[in-house]
Amino acid sequence: MYHHVNSDRCSNDLAIFEEHLKYIKANFKTIFPGETISKKSVCLTFDDAYADFYFLIFPLLKKYNLKALLAIPSKYILDDTDELAENRMNFEHNDLFLNYEKATFCTYEELKQMRDSGLVVFGSHSHSHINLLEENVNLDLELRVSKEILEDKLDTKIESFVFPFGKYNQNILKEAKRHYKYNFRIGNAMHKDFNGINGAIYRVDGDELKTPDEIFKTTKLLKYKFKGLVKRLGRK
Repeated sequence: MYHHVNSDRCSNDLAIFEEHLKYIKANFKTIFPGETISKKSVCLTFDDAYADFYFLIFPLLKKYNLKALLAIPSKYILDDTDELAENRMNFEHNDLFLNYEKATFCTYEELKQMRDSGLVVFGSHSHSHINLLEENVNLDLELRVSKEILEDKLDTKIESFVFPFGKYNQNILKEAKRHYKYNFRIGNAMHKDFNGINGAIYRVDGDELKTPDEIFKTTKLLKYKFKGLVKRLGRK
């Protein structure tokens, strides 16, 4: 699970991130949700679809021929823009949603280009990117309608949902599963297939890497596996 490169938080330094992708290319096979899993499979997921994904990350995916899932909050996506790339990426992380009308996120035209590459598939990250556990949340809008908007705009099937902030309960998960085959959360735990743990697919946090192979160190992998076991034995 990743968010940015070269941003002020929830991010990675672009140079380290490229080395990270080179490490993944040399040691793993990237797959989309639902594809055949081998011992060396890894599913790369990116949250929020910020503009830097198109300008900085997508070129690296093409360079190393790596697949990724991009989770999109449908409310914040413009059809197209004339804004300069550097202006779009020149906001601090906490200001990106407030300034979405300045195309701080990928546009639908850019998303279509990435779709056509065969290297990027899309998931919903809700419509409004809100904590679904808050009161008076319109779950139908956040789950079903966001899916329909993305499918209509991008002419592609949306089978994955990524919970904003990793927040949900079993009732929300049950509703999400009515619309999506694959439901992702934050979690820093590992498991062997896309059934996930207690119905949710856990993801390892790949932001703020200090070294290209940091999250693949033996001690980290053991920690992720142990957490997955603990979560599997518990309720959530």
